[in-house]
Order: sequence, then C-alpha cells, then structure tokens
Amino acid sequence: MAPITPRKNTKVNHSDLRELTALPLAELMRRALAVKLAHRGEAFSLCSIINAKSGQCSEDCRFCAQSAHYRTEAPVYPLLDQETILAAAREAKANGASRFSLVASGRGLPESDLVRVVEIIRAIRAEVDIKVCASLGILNEAQLARLKEAGLTRYHHNLESSREFFPQICASHSFSDRLDTIRAAQDAGLKVCSGGIFGLGESEADRISMAQTLAEYEIDSVPLNVLIPLPGTPCAGLAPLEASAILKAIALYRLILPRAAIRLAAGRESALADFLSSAFLAGADGMMIGGYLTQRGRAPEADRSFAAEIRRLWTS
Repeated sequence: MAPITPRKNTKVNHSDLRELTALPLAELMRRALAVKLAHRGEAFSLCSIINAKSGQCSEDCRFCAQSAHYRTEAPVYPLLDQETILAAAREAKANGASRFSLVASGRGLPESDLVRVVEIIRAIRAEVDIKVCASLGILNEAQLARLKEAGLTRYHHNLESSREFFPQICASHSFSDRLDTIRAAQDAGLKVCSGGIFGLGESEADRISMAQTLAEYEIDSVPLNVLIPLPGTPCAGLAPLEASAILKAIALYRLILPRAAIRLAAGRESALADFLSSAFLAGADGMMIGGYLTQRGRAPEADRSFAAEIRRLWTS
C-alpha cells in the first residue's frame, strides 16, 4: 500500500485506515519502514532542548509536573541567563544535535522575557552552528515574527492529543488555541514542530485523529512522547501502554505523515525498553537527546551509538 497523503484540510481515507489498523503489527511496521526509506531515506536527526524557564505554569495540563495546579517536585526558576543557555547550545552541538530548542513554562511569554529570548536566539545563531527552535506557549503572529527575525527557524507547539480527547487533559485553554498558535507560527514564516503524548488514557482512534490533524496542518516535524506518570500529577496512576500499541501508533503516524520527521522523545526508554530499536523499524527517524525538561534521558553518547546502529539496520 502506498503512503496515505492527505490534501490540506482533508481527512485521510477511512477505508485505508481500517485496512491498516487491521494488519498484523509486523506487516504494518514493514510497510511503515518501506515508506520511511522511500520518502526520507536514511535521515536520522538528533535534537536537544533546555528547560529555560521552569514551573509555576498557569495551565492545568493533567500530565505536566510544571503546572502550578499540582504539587510536584519540578524545579521552579525564571528565564535562565544568556550564558547558561549558550553553554547548553554548545553542549547540544557537541553531542550531535542539529537543533536546539528553548522551552519555557507558562501560557505564553511576558514582553520582558520575549525581549530576552530574542537576544538569546541572536546570540546562539552568532556563536553556535546549530538551528534554533523554541517552545514558548501561546504566542501571536507578531510575537512569532520577532522570533523568526532573530533567527528562529522552527516553533514547537504540541497538540498533545486529539481534538476529541483534549478536553479530558486540559481545561485552561482549548484545542483551538493550540491550532491558532500553529497557524500563527506558519503565517509568520516559521516551520512548526508538533506532536503529542501517547498513554494519557486516549483511544487508538484519538491517536489517529491527532495524526490526521497534523497532516492537515502540513506539520513536517512530529515529536512523539509516551507518558511518564509523574507523582503529583492527575496522570500519575495511569496504566502504561503496551509496547505493541506504541509501535502500532508509530507505524500509523509514518503512513499518515510519510514525509515528516518522526522524533521519539520523553518516555521512549521506559515505555519501549527492549523494544526501542523496533520503533525505528516502524518508521521513526529521530530522537530528542539529553533529557526532557524535568526528566533525565540516556547519556548522549549512548544515543549516538544507538543512532549509528539503527542506520546499519536500515541498510542491512
């Protein structure tokens, strides 16, 4: 079967989806890997982030340790200074990352922080040979245009889940708010990185719905997280997804989004464990390295070796 390639603002063919979801996992993964190699070749990208402003977020996302609505052990601090962020960008570059993203907690950035972030982006672009991304909450087109002018290339703003399931995980803003920010970033001339979290209690239909929305908005970089049930959050007691369900979702995302970079991020190590390499035989072709906001990741050198091994599997 050819990859599913929806036109802008359309849904994918339901009969195709029914056929795909009924396939045995091994066959679904085989098709997904063939599509990945056909459309993206041996591309394997590494990216890294810094938790540039942490905690006390006004929003009530039920999975997030940085929300002020929950009692957690997440650190709380204001926007980091420029030299600290520059040092992290240099480290990301040394670890093999091609992109470095500034992430700030909160619904959006106050003007004083936005001014500083613009200066920091300019400094990174001037001093470190790495592409700069940012995840700064709900911003408007004018704010995003200022970031682009400073040298930002991509704005990160996750959907988190499907339109249908989103009200179950956040009440302080809407799914439409998220879509409006994605459109504002695109209108400002930025590429957009957007994905979500598996294991929030959503159904397989919800996971597919989110992929369809990403396709409609022509998102070309899709980070996929698996819930880390953090103590103190309402999601702390959720049962983990089975590895087979995660692998199936990754393969479906590859087939729905044949030309997108599909990046595994938080939760990949714990949720997939011994099956981590299988995710890259199901169509994933990128990873976030160096940690995930409030949670540590694997050592970067381990991830670099892992990426090299995956490339050998693809070509063997």
